[in-house]
Amino acid sequence: MSPGEREVPRTHPSPENAGETPVFREPTAADGQRMWEIARDSGVLDLNSSYAYVLWGAEFAGSSVVVESEGRVVGFVTGFLRPSEPDSIFVWQVGVDADQRGKGLAARMLHALLDRLAERGVVRLRTTISPDNEASQRTFGAVARDRGMTLSSEDYLSADLLGEGHEPEDLYTIA
Repeated sequence: MSPGEREVPRTHPSPENAGETPVFREPTAADGQRMWEIARDSGVLDLNSSYAYVLWGAEFAGSSVVVESEGRVVGFVTGFLRPSEPDSIFVWQVGVDADQRGKGLAARMLHALLDRLAERGVVRLRTTISPDNEASQRTFGAVARDRGMTLSSEDYLSADLLGEGHEPEDLYTIA
C-alpha cells in the first residue's frame, strides 16, 4: 500500500466475524445506556454517568460513532470537535465489548469517524492515552499508518491534576 492509501474498514463478513456485517453509524440518545454498559464492563475506561453517555448520543452524535453487530451496539467512540481547532476531532473514549475484541472494531470505528468528518474539513485527530495503555497506543498508531499519517505524542495532563490513582494522560495526535 502506498502512502496516503489505506485499507477501507471491512464492512463485509470475514473469518473472524463470519455471519455478521458490522454497521458503523452515529449514536442516538437511545444508545447511551448501552454505551455506558460497555464502558462499565470494560473495567478500564473512566466511567461517566449513564446520563453523560445518553447526552453524548443526543448532542455529540455527529462527532461520535457506534458499531452494531447482529442489531446490538457492541462498541462506541465518543468525540467532539475542538472549539479551538475546528479541523480537529478529540476522541474522548473508545469502548468495545469484551467478546468483540480482536476484530479490529476500535480501529474501524476510528476510520469510519474520520472518513465521515473529512467532509466537514476535519484533518486531525487528538486523544489522550495513559502511558501504560499500550493497546490504545497500538490502535491509534495503526490508524495513523493506515491513513498515511503520523502519530505523535506530548505531555498533557499530569497525574496530580487527575486525582489519586490516575496516571498522567499524554496528548496523541494523528495528522
